[in-house]
Amino acid sequence: MRQLFAFTLTIILAATLTTDAWAQGKPRKVSSHRDWDAMVAGSGSNKVCYVISVPKKTWISRSGASRGDIYLTVTHRPAFGVTDEVNVVVGYPIRQGSEARLSVDGKKSYQFFTEGRGAWAYDPKDDRSVVAAMKAGANMEVRATSQRGTNTRDTFSLSGFTAAYNAATRACR
Repeated sequence: MRQLFAFTLTIILAATLTTDAWAQGKPRKVSSHRDWDAMVAGSGSNKVCYVISVPKKTWISRSGASRGDIYLTVTHRPAFGVTDEVNVVVGYPIRQGSEARLSVDGKKSYQFFTEGRGAWAYDPKDDRSVVAAMKAGANMEVRATSQRGTNTRDTFSLSGFTAAYNAATRACR
């Protein structure tokens, strides 16, 4: 059941992201806040607002393994009724059927389903919980495993997250 839900959600997300990206045009930076940027793409009913950051530290279990872009976003898509969608892109194909684990300040931990190079919360309630923890936290750690079994750990600073989040939220009103 969990895999069916993840597969269905992935198809919906892929269709939404493809349609959104085509309709939005180039994203523009609303503002920068320490380690986070607030961004907006599109206008009117196609507007998408998000915050984005890259990790301050990365660790990889296999020497010489390469990775692509690594980033963390929190997105609002008002036209679809989506707020606080947390997404992590880890820079490699994630092992099929595995989960990514996010933790804020080593205290609260969240399991995310994975597809391709990304990870998402199983439920929008989890997204809201993660965002609340990010607002109160200093660092977020993301752990995942590649198709080849390589383990990674990425640490994102949460400095500036709340200000960037508020700017992105205002931009989508």
